[in-house]
Amino acid sequence: MDILFILIGLILMLAGLVGSILPVIPGTPLSWLGLIALYLAPSLPFNWTFIIITGVVAIAIYIMDYIIPAIGTKRFGGSKAGAWGTTIGLIVGIFAPIPFGILIGPFAGALVGELLFNKTEGPQAFKAAIGSFFGFLASTFLKFMATLVYLGLFVYKLVVNWELFF
Repeated sequence: MDILFILIGLILMLAGLVGSILPVIPGTPLSWLGLIALYLAPSLPFNWTFIIITGVVAIAIYIMDYIIPAIGTKRFGGSKAGAWGTTIGLIVGIFAPIPFGILIGPFAGALVGELLFNKTEGPQAFKAAIGSFFGFLASTFLKFMATLVYLGLFVYKLVVNWELFF
C-alpha cells in the first residue's frame, strides 16, 4: 500500500512541475496533493502542521498566479484587456506550432488585447504588453520554484523515512 501512495504522490509531483509552466494545470496544488499522498502512506506518521502550512502556501501561490500578471500589466499602464490577452495568448502559444510559443503568446496576446479591445496607442500598448509578459514570467517562476521545493520536501521525507516503507 505504501508503494501505491508513493507512486501516486510522485505522479502528482511531476504533474505539478508541468503545471507550474502550463497555465491549464494547477501546478502548486497538484504538488501539494503529492505531499498528501505521501503522508497517506500507512507507514508514515501524518504531520498536520506540515500539511496545513504547505497547503496554505499552495493556495496563496495559486491565488498570486492570477494577481501577478495583472499587477505587471497595470504597473506598466495596461488594462484588463491586456491581462486577459496575456492569458489567452499563453494558451494559444502553448498549442501553436511555433518556436517559443509559450513566451511569444502572452506578449502578443497582451499587445492585441491592448490595441484592439482597449484602443490603446501603439507605444503604450507595447509597454503594457511588456509589463504583462514580465508578470507572467514572475508568476511562472514563483510557481516553478514552489513546486521544486515541494518535490524536494517529498524526496526528503521519502529518504528520511525509507526504512519505514520497506
